[in-house]
Amino acid sequence: MAEASAAKPFYSALLLAFVCSLLVAGAAVKLRPLQEANRLLDQKKNILYAAGLYREGKSVEELFASIETRVVELASGRYVPAEEIDPASYRQLKAALREDGGHPLDSKVDIAGMRRLEKYSLVYLVKHGEQLEQIILPVRGKGLWSTMYAYVAVAGDLSTIRGVSFYEHGETPGLGGEIENRRWNEGWQGKRLYNPEGEMELKVIKGKVVASGDQAFYQIDGLSGATLTSKGVSNLLEFWFGDHGFKPYFRQLQKRDNSNG
Repeated sequence: MAEASAAKPFYSALLLAFVCSLLVAGAAVKLRPLQEANRLLDQKKNILYAAGLYREGKSVEELFASIETRVVELASGRYVPAEEIDPASYRQLKAALREDGGHPLDSKVDIAGMRRLEKYSLVYLVKHGEQLEQIILPVRGKGLWSTMYAYVAVAGDLSTIRGVSFYEHGETPGLGGEIENRRWNEGWQGKRLYNPEGEMELKVIKGKVVASGDQAFYQIDGLSGATLTSKGVSNLLEFWFGDHGFKPYFRQLQKRDNSNG
């Protein structure tokens, strides 16, 4: 009888733990759709920030309605029909981890430190009629402590930066964490990805950009005390706007423009 009395608190605690775990699991399942909706809303907000289209007090969904979402095959640069891959349901980062959706990167190619690359990428188009005004592109790469995620908006000339929005990272607050500082982001506007020879040249430098001279178009102010984060940003730019990133897509767009001309 004494043994049963001693075991009673244990069984009571076990039962309580079981009930609590059921409640937590149930809440997690119930909240998952809300969490996913909030994630997508935040994604759209950052795309709008990069494009310079976000307006405080305006509905994000209404503002985003003017943006066309497409899927691009990175290797060829061609659009993928929506009936093959639905842009609304395509999860790019998860696809990179699947054997049928991505592939490992050779260490010589993987300057952005991603290890794997997806076969297809989402792209976001802002048009005026049939005229392409800008493209917002998802990019990522390794910083000092973390993978940095951003959207980069590129003008219709396929070189001039319209804006950028870093939305997720684990860099040091006040140092590398300044990549999300809107004032630093504004310094990207008007910079150019490619030099006149078509080579990718934009990078984050050490210190401040000297305003005079053509070279300033290809330089972004460095982050004070965050050399490795700055290098990581330069590396992700070099990768994503090179031959393994969006450059084949840009070539396809240029071909289309030339054929229309």
